[in-house]
Formats: sequence, structure tokens, C-alpha cells
Amino acid sequence: MDSALLKKLFGPSGQWHGACVIMVDADTTIKTMGPDSIGAGGSKTYSPRIPSGRVQAEAVCYHADHHALFAVQIARTKQSTGEDILVKTLSILDINHIVGVEFEGLALLEHLGMDLPPVPDQPRYGPGTLVG
Repeated sequence: MDSALLKKLFGPSGQWHGACVIMVDADTTIKTMGPDSIGAGGSKTYSPRIPSGRVQAEAVCYHADHHALFAVQIARTKQSTGEDILVKTLSILDINHIVGVEFEGLALLEHLGMDLPPVPDQPRYGPGTLVG
């Protein structure tokens, strides 16, 4: 991804920004489709694991001097005692391997000097779409 665009999105080096999803050209995370379980006789059943190139970051910082994007992930896990703990992970991503960034909402478009896209007044259904 272009470093000039990352600078526009995340500002000058060293400033932390809110949550976003960073898409990289590698399988960087593993998503589970459900909980693992212990069956009869103590046999373990593992839920399917799916590799993904999407990094769900709680905070992001672009550092132009190092050509890197720093991403902090926070995962909540439960201990056997029932206590919740937060596991914080810092990932340092090379900007040459970032293929996209996903933000919630459209507020960033105005920051980039772009108009908001038009929203249709009524839903449009394509040919062959079943409605009802």
C-alpha cells in the first residue's frame, strides 16, 4: 500500500488511532468457527480453524521512518477460575505487505476530501431477486 495514503489515513508518525481491520498478503491470523469441546471419555473435539489475512486491530500507529504499521490486538480470555484476562498483542507490519485497510463508517472519506456516496431512497432489487 502506498505510504502517502497511509500517512493521509493515519497522520504523521507516532500518533495512535482507533480500531480498524488491516488486510495483508499473508495468513496472519487464525479464526476459530466455535469452541473446542471435550466429549465422552475425555476425547477432545476441535472446532475448525480458518487462516486469514485480516488483522483486527484495536489501535493502529503508522511509523513512516520504519516503513511499518504498528497494530495492537486485544483478546479477552477466561481462566479456569472464571476470571477474565486481557491478552494484548503488538504486531509490526511491513507497509509493503499491506493490501488494504477497513474502517467502520464513512467519516474518513470527508477527512480525505471526498464526498459521501449517494444513498438510494428505496432499495433496488436486481433481476431474479426474490422479495417477500
